[in-house]
Amino acid sequence: MKTILFLSFTTLGTWLFAQVKTAPLHVNVMNTAGKAVQGDKILFVGQTNHDTYCGVTNAAGTFLIHLPEGQVYDIRIKSIGESLEYNELEIPALPADQFYSENTLTITYEVPKHYTLNQLQFESGKATIKTSSFALMNDLVEIMLLKTAMKIQIAGHTDSDGEAADNLLLSQQRANAVRTYLINKGIAPSRIIAIGYGETKPIGDNNTAEGKAMNRRTEVSIL
Repeated sequence: MKTILFLSFTTLGTWLFAQVKTAPLHVNVMNTAGKAVQGDKILFVGQTNHDTYCGVTNAAGTFLIHLPEGQVYDIRIKSIGESLEYNELEIPALPADQFYSENTLTITYEVPKHYTLNQLQFESGKATIKTSSFALMNDLVEIMLLKTAMKIQIAGHTDSDGEAADNLLLSQQRANAVRTYLINKGIAPSRIIAIGYGETKPIGDNNTAEGKAMNRRTEVSIL
């Protein structure tokens, strides 16, 4: 269950309040081993107005952000596919004689190593990425541009319909299509490996429509 985090504040003269409308927050991001995580994009999304503020961690795993008062924010970590939900942060509106002190927020989580691009779709029987999947692909591009040292493996998988050799070829072509998309967006080819496994690694029952849909997938692994 998520908890609501609270910030501290300090009392000063009312004249200062007119100048201070936001709460300064130092954000530290680390993995569960205590190592700083560079290139993470952290989102603060207002629950009421849905305004979004974000920062990107530097080599020390930190950044400074100023968040407007009077809002509860959902804290999310930009990830491959859907953002990771982390916690909530409340910054209440303050009386005229008070303003926020600088606070520190430490985010500790285990960075996932494997992702399934559930929303990635191809034209039926082809290796052409549908335009409806471009937003997802661009999210992956953004993460790789932020995390300049990150290398990935793209794995293509199919269900068991058709000939095994054809499925193996199609899965490789689809993995290559994802790799090509990333390269065309400025990601160095040396950072991306593409492998097709065809129907050899099912995770669902190929005798059901639901199982086949699970098996037709593209996975990303952080190397």
